[in-house]
Amino acid sequence: MEDGAGPLTERSDYALYVVTATGRSGRRSGCLAGFVTQCSIEPVRFIVCVSKVNQTFETVEEASALALHLLGRDQHDLASLFGEATGDEVDKFAHCEWAPGTTGAPVLAACAAWVEATIDDRFDVGDHRAHLVSPVTGGAGAYAGVLTFQEARGLSPGHPAS
Repeated sequence: MEDGAGPLTERSDYALYVVTATGRSGRRSGCLAGFVTQCSIEPVRFIVCVSKVNQTFETVEEASALALHLLGRDQHDLASLFGEATGDEVDKFAHCEWAPGTTGAPVLAACAAWVEATIDDRFDVGDHRAHLVSPVTGGAGAYAGVLTFQEARGLSPGHPAS
């Protein structure tokens, strides 16, 4: 059923992020995410939406914290790794530089910016689940602009969108 949102969603552009987490079992996981936004100034909070079909979804659901990485314009390789490969078949962390963060979430090296955040709440928003998060630490790398959805539009998802 056509809802009329096609032109708006097709013409919108937004930054791309990699979301990483470590589950209770110690399994690390990460995926490409575009549905991320700051939702409060004081206290600073973000909404991070993760697709329910991603392998990462289960890990984020188990986790008490996650790391959110803003991708730089030159980081198509990370976008491809975390957007096209599936953790069901590939250890994504064997193919990139990372270190465990203070919350236990994997922190990727050399991103434009990143935060580790505690997960305060979760709620359904359709085919994604929203996670309300509060930053606890963060940092920044070199900055030459951000990688956007339109610039990475040709990526084939590791799992179908629906």
